[in-house]
Amino acid sequence: MPTTILRNTALTAAGLITTGGAIAAPATTALAAPTTPHTTDTSRVLTVDYEAQPNFYYCGPAAARNALSVQGKDIDVDSMADRMGTTESGTDSINDITPILNTETGNDVYRSVEISTPTANDKQTDTLRDDITRTVDDGRAVVANIAGTATDTNGDTHSFAGGHYITVNGYRDAGNEVKIADSANPNTAEYWITTEALADWIATRGYSTN
Repeated sequence: MPTTILRNTALTAAGLITTGGAIAAPATTALAAPTTPHTTDTSRVLTVDYEAQPNFYYCGPAAARNALSVQGKDIDVDSMADRMGTTESGTDSINDITPILNTETGNDVYRSVEISTPTANDKQTDTLRDDITRTVDDGRAVVANIAGTATDTNGDTHSFAGGHYITVNGYRDAGNEVKIADSANPNTAEYWITTEALADWIATRGYSTN
């Protein structure tokens, strides 16, 4: 049912244990990216003023905060959490994040897109690729709600059994690979993943995009 597909999305303690990560005090740094967007015919990366989430349930506010930082916005993560209704159970839905992104960016700039199937099909993957490249080309980042395990382009795995939110702030190879800013652990703050793998990671949930 649509009401359950995009809910139950908290980053749980079990999810953190699976990653081997530990949440401590927030870490803030600029991720390894150009000070201005780097653009070629097939790639673009936006600079994230990265901040790690301060606890196990703030992944939604932290992902939104990191996404907005590419536009030069510095919004307190506690304020973001309050506006999203985040509790120790997490942030319920991508639909709780999209309105906040619009409040900070402009009316109806962002919209929620659902991948309702257990795995993404080719059409859904193509749509995700188009959404990411368009949003990044417009100077904005995507926020995605993911769950389960995915392997990045270096062969490292990232597992969030209870669900998680991440920021997508770039692409390369014409959008076949995308750059992730991940608030869960400063030691794995950024990595690349194929768009196909990301689509399957989002499956049964959704993302906020232009």
